[in-house]
Formats: sequence, C-alpha cells, structure tokens
Amino acid sequence: MKKENIYILGIESSCDDTSAAVLCNDQILSNVVADQKIHAEYGGVVPELASRAHQQNIVPVVHQALEKAGIKKEQLSAVAFTRGPGLMGSLLVGTSFAKSLAYGLDIPLIDVNHMQAHILAHFIDEDHHNKPPFPFLAMTISGGHTQIVKVSRYFEMEVLGETIDDAVGEAYDKSGKVLGLGYPAGPEIDRRAQLGNPKAYQFTKPKVDGLNFSFSGLKTNILYFVQREVKANPNFIEENLNDICASIQYTIIGILMAKLKLAVKETGINHIAIGGGVSANSGIRKALKDAEQKSGWTSYIPKFEYTTDNAAMIAIVGYLKYLEKDFSDFDVMATARLKI
Repeated sequence: MKKENIYILGIESSCDDTSAAVLCNDQILSNVVADQKIHAEYGGVVPELASRAHQQNIVPVVHQALEKAGIKKEQLSAVAFTRGPGLMGSLLVGTSFAKSLAYGLDIPLIDVNHMQAHILAHFIDEDHHNKPPFPFLAMTISGGHTQIVKVSRYFEMEVLGETIDDAVGEAYDKSGKVLGLGYPAGPEIDRRAQLGNPKAYQFTKPKVDGLNFSFSGLKTNILYFVQREVKANPNFIEENLNDICASIQYTIIGILMAKLKLAVKETGINHIAIGGGVSANSGIRKALKDAEQKSGWTSYIPKFEYTTDNAAMIAIVGYLKYLEKDFSDFDVMATARLKI
C-alpha cells in the first residue's frame, strides 16, 4: 500500500529574513528566502523595519514556495511556523499568517522552536548528507545565540552550555564595525581571514567555567586594541586588515573548539553537528574537519542554504511533530525568548 504524502508548509520570520518552504515527507520541494537589505544602512537589524518588511514579503514568498513546489495550498497537511525565539514584531507577522492560513484551510497548526530547528535541519532527507545518530552534540552559533546542546531524541534536548552575554555572531559583527566593514561583517572577516596571518595579533580568550561562553570581553579587547594602534598609525587598519581579521577569527574559533572539546570529554559523545548562521564560516568548518582527523570526531555540517535562517528547517520540525500529532492550539502566542 502506497504511503500517503505529507505536505508541510514552513514559515520562518524570527529576524530579518522572510522565508517559506514546502516539504513532502522529509524532502524539501522549495525553500524561498526574501532578505532585507535595508538593515545594512544601519549596521544592524532595526526591529520596526524588519516587521514591516515581513508584512510586505510574506504573501509573495509563500505563493512562490507553493508554486516552486508544484502544489496547491489545498494539498497542505499542516502549517508550521517559528514561534520563537526572535524579534517579537517579526515573529508576530509569521505567527498571525500561519494561524490564518491553517484556520482557513482547516488543517493543523504546528509551532516550532527556532533553535531546535537549526539542529533538526540535519534530518532533511537529501543526497550525500549523513544524519547524526542519537545522542549527538549540537553547537548552534548565530548572531543571537551560542549554545552546546546534547540531543538524545528529536525533541529531547539539553543545553549544556551557552553564552552568558553576547553571541558569537555579534562578536563578528561588532568587531567588523570597529574595522569599518559593512553589516553583516562575519562573511567579510571570514574572507579576509583566509588571506591573513592568524597569529599576527593576540586577543583575550575569556575564562568562563564549564561549557558556557563569553564574548563581551573579546569585543572590548578588540576595540581597545584597534583604537590604540590607530592612534599610533592612522593607516593601521588599512595596512593590516587581513591580518587583523585572521587573528580575530583564529581567536573566536579557538574559543568555540575549546568548549566543544570539553563537551566531548565530559559526555563521551563524539558526533558533532553545527547549525546557525555562523556555521557557514569556513574557518569553523575546517576546524571541525581537522578535529575529525586528530580526535576521531564525526562532524555534521549543513548545506549552506540551511545555515542561515530559513523555512526548510521549520518545515522538517513540522513534519517530525506531525508524525507525533503534536499540534498547536490556535491561541498559541509568539515568544521572543523561547528556550529549547
């Protein structure tokens, strides 16, 4: 007997990207993302502008996702949406749209934790992509989060460590701002790091107990370093930009890898999956691959399109919850500080 196909529409609107994806069982049929270029002018995401842009983008993005998937909205089995964490105004747009669509089609509504979705994106069924076995360790690294999570089952997750102040992505962006780079600065620092000497300059590695992280001290150290050097040589940044970027990236990767190694030692788990926007960083990917050779880890690195905020990861969580009939009530509320 042929298995009936389950079609899930995923909607992601936690920050500044409006995304919709359609999934058939655990395979992605479409994954459409509309980004918001306007924030580059302000050096960071402006919440009010983000929510307005979501309102403009969500209908055409969902329409395009359905069209690319080659299905009609009446074929959908459920609508999954990001409940949180994220910017409240942005979350409300996606939540309201998802509720309205699911109610109008008389199909289940499924709320999704954005951070769980970054982790469970590894379970999208695609060629040449190995899925991590349970239990595994997940490191979620983005502009708003830095966490190490023990994943025992799809929805059995324990946060072992997290940042006590700033996220790793923020450390990249704020350092880039000090250097006069555009927003977001992470990709540019990564690009220039590959051209520079990673040991040209030494920066502070914060001492934080256990598996928690801290990046505020590093940001301050970089700021004072650049101010001091520019005072002595006004052309310091221009003359040494690649080396500065390489040294910043070397320090950040060192902090992340040290905590991961400690997590492996404490748990005995050597299957490591990464997720979140910063997992696109080439230096972090290389460090993980090196650890495979030196420490016997097995690393799981998502496709680039599943690293930044996207609706495919929301849809796969929706599918896994659909199988368990874990549906939401229509009075479910967006939550800006939702925990795993």
